[in-house]
Amino acid sequence: MFGPETVTRFQGIETPFYYYNLGLLSQTLQACKTAADKYGFHVHYAMKANFNPKVLATIQSFGLGADCVSGNEVSAAIAGGFKKQQVVFAGVGKTDKEINIALDADIFSFNVESVQELQVINELAKAKNKMARVAIRINPNVDAHTHHFITTGLDENKFGINSWQLNEVAETLRNCSNIQFIGIHFHIGSQITDLAVYKSLCIRINEMQTWFEDHGFQVKVLNAGGGLGVDYHHPDAHPIPDFEGYFKVFKDFLKVKPGQEVHFELGRALVAQSASLISRVLYVKYGQKKNFLVLDAGMTELIRPMLYQAYMKIQNLTQDFIAPLSQTNDPSLKAQDSKLKYDVVGPICESTDCFQKDVALPESFRGDLIAVRTAGAYGEVMASRYNLRDAVASVYSE
Repeated sequence: MFGPETVTRFQGIETPFYYYNLGLLSQTLQACKTAADKYGFHVHYAMKANFNPKVLATIQSFGLGADCVSGNEVSAAIAGGFKKQQVVFAGVGKTDKEINIALDADIFSFNVESVQELQVINELAKAKNKMARVAIRINPNVDAHTHHFITTGLDENKFGINSWQLNEVAETLRNCSNIQFIGIHFHIGSQITDLAVYKSLCIRINEMQTWFEDHGFQVKVLNAGGGLGVDYHHPDAHPIPDFEGYFKVFKDFLKVKPGQEVHFELGRALVAQSASLISRVLYVKYGQKKNFLVLDAGMTELIRPMLYQAYMKIQNLTQDFIAPLSQTNDPSLKAQDSKLKYDVVGPICESTDCFQKDVALPESFRGDLIAVRTAGAYGEVMASRYNLRDAVASVYSE
C-alpha cells in the first residue's frame, strides 16, 4: 500500500486526507467479479459504504449494479452511469419523495421492509400509472456474530419483515395492483468473517422461497444481501477478501432453480482496503501513565473507531518509510527498534475522540505522518463538519 515514494509525496500535501489506491480497488473488483461470474451471480455495490466520485466511477466500469438506501443515492447511481435495471432501493424508512424518485427512474427493484411500505409504494405507483417491482426483505433471525450495532438480521432488529407477518404480506401483495413481486431479500449484518454464518442464511432462504412458492408466488430473484468482512488487523497480508470462498457457500447450499437469479449487495468488502486516512502528529504528550499522539484528524474525519469501537491498524509512515532512509552506519544515529505505547487521539473537544488506546508505535514526533488503514468503507462518507472543521480532502494514487 505504501512505500518511500508515496510517503514522500504525502509530505507536500495538507492533512488530513483520504488516500485512495485505485489500483488495489480495481484488483479487488476484478477478484469479486471473477468469483461471482463463475456461478452467474449478480453483484450490486452498496453505495452507502463509499460514494466518492472516482470510487463510484471505477466500480461502475466493472459493470456492477448499485444498492441504494436513499433517493439521492438512486439519483447518483444513475447519473454515474449505473444501469437503472441494475439499481435496487433498500432501506427501512423510504420517504414518499424518495420512492417517487425511484419510480420515475424505473429502477430494477424496491427491497420492501414492511407491509405498510408495500401499500405506500403501491399507492404512489398507481398515481403515476406505473408498476413497481419489489422484493420482500425478510428477517431470517440469523445471528451474524458481529458487533451488535451492525447486526441486522435478528428478530430484535428494526429491519425486514418477520416470519409471522408473511401471511399478511401475501394478502397485501394480492391486493396491490401496481406491485410486481419478483423475489425475496435478506441482509443479516456487516463485517462478517465467519463464512459458516452464510450457510445458516442459505437454509433460511431455501425455507422462505418454498413458503412463497407454496402460496402461489413465483420467486425470480434470491437476494442474499452482503456483509462480507475484511481483515482490519492485517491489511497488507490480506488486501482482498475471500470472494471465492464466500460465493462458493451460496453455490453449495442455496437451492437455485432454473431461471432464478441470485443477487448480492457488497460494500465494505469491495472498498475498505482501498483507502487510508492520512494525518499528521500535532503534539506528543508524555504522562506518568499515558502517552498521547494528538493528530490533526479526529472523529470528524473518521468516526468508526469511536462509534463502533472498531479496530483499525495505525501506522507511523514517517518512521516506517522516511526515517530509515536517513540512517547511517553510526549506531548512535540509527532509529531505535523499540516501540512506545500511545493513545492516538484527535483534536475534537470530546473525550471519545480517540482512535485507539495503547498503540505500539516507533517513537513518534511532531509532523510525523500517520495512516489509519482500511478506511475505504464508512470513512469519508460518515465525515462531518462538527467544530466547523474543514471538509476532509481526497488524494488518489498516481
